[in-house]
Amino acid sequence: MKETFSVKETPPRAFLVGIRDENSAKTEAESLAGELLSLADTLGLEIAGRETVHIRKNSLQYGMGSGKAGELSEKALSLGAECLVFDREISPSQQRNWEKLSGLAVIDRQELILQIFAGRARTREAVLQVRLAELYYSLPRLRHKYIDLNRQRGGRYGTTGSGEARLETDRRLVEQRILRLEGELEAVRRQRELQRKHRRRQGARICALVGYTNAGKSRLFNALTGADFPVEDKLFATLDSASRALTLPGGAQVILSDTVGFIRRLPHSLVSAFRSTLEEASLADLLIHVLDASDEAAEKYYKTTMAVLRDLGADAIPMITVLNKADKSEAQEALEGLLKNYPGAIPVSAAGGSGLGELLAKMEALLSDKARRFRFPLTRPDLAALTHRNGSVLSESYEEDYIEVEARIDEKTTGQLKEYLAD
Repeated sequence: MKETFSVKETPPRAFLVGIRDENSAKTEAESLAGELLSLADTLGLEIAGRETVHIRKNSLQYGMGSGKAGELSEKALSLGAECLVFDREISPSQQRNWEKLSGLAVIDRQELILQIFAGRARTREAVLQVRLAELYYSLPRLRHKYIDLNRQRGGRYGTTGSGEARLETDRRLVEQRILRLEGELEAVRRQRELQRKHRRRQGARICALVGYTNAGKSRLFNALTGADFPVEDKLFATLDSASRALTLPGGAQVILSDTVGFIRRLPHSLVSAFRSTLEEASLADLLIHVLDASDEAAEKYYKTTMAVLRDLGADAIPMITVLNKADKSEAQEALEGLLKNYPGAIPVSAAGGSGLGELLAKMEALLSDKARRFRFPLTRPDLAALTHRNGSVLSESYEEDYIEVEARIDEKTTGQLKEYLAD
């Protein structure tokens, strides 16, 4: 993988390239182009220029016609650009072709996000996850790193050229590093799981803030818990999940977790690498889905977040939709439509404090478990154990034909055990 950009006093000048094909609507392409601009700004790149290209056919060589590719390269060079940044994943061979054509460094959306994550990771877990994602990204690109060396110093028939030998050596080194990092991450995951089990044994309920990046989750987290985590108006300001105790109006305490923000076209390597961080959402008792009500693309962001939650198996968890930044002038016109599309959503202002009382009251209502009686077969003591793990058991008795358990338990677990309800 190429050396990442370091943001110095004079940041690299970038020419941004958006690609719209026949399957993309114009508004979607414009929204993604704006997002690419925000990503480049977050990394600290200086924007030399940008252009969105409408293509009819995806070319294997450049992803577009060679004529248009040459035109874009000349335009970027004339504007003094030092790199080309593409708003979609490009293959290793396309990356190499563009670099030969333009003489510029070439990165795609996936590498752009990886570089942002690499610069913002703070905890050991996040650093390990980013390193692992970078290695996954670099592995298929090793061949192109040595292809010139292999052509120049190719071996005789039946032997291995210098480039190929170096390629195999580096591939083995990368694969060994991947295995080592996966082992270290697994140890971190086990530690996180122990912490979760400890919370469960203490009867702590977990609420997770989820949503698109820069929706205001961290500011809402601070407003609800009194924490003082840094808040920036940039994409991916939060990479490391944080948890704090939160007291609800009735006095009950829950654990509130802030999670990494989602984004369209999130690199698959990052979804995999950040699995343990995102599990905070999949193992929560309640999700608080934060939308930026002032952003005209809020509904698209809602769909993106829900798609990621489905991938995590977390889409069935009870959820409150929060329309954040509702005090902004841009949000006033959109609120009526958003409330119609998301019945029960709560407009709030994490910065100003409005709507927080209503949010806390709704959280308490959804987390107040009713006492229920279950009757399990004598052959299924594991089901009784499940009520102990996920709820507060009030009584338990072994009868002649069944095990009767009375417990306060969440709706998710109740749904799993509904066929054994005695009430």
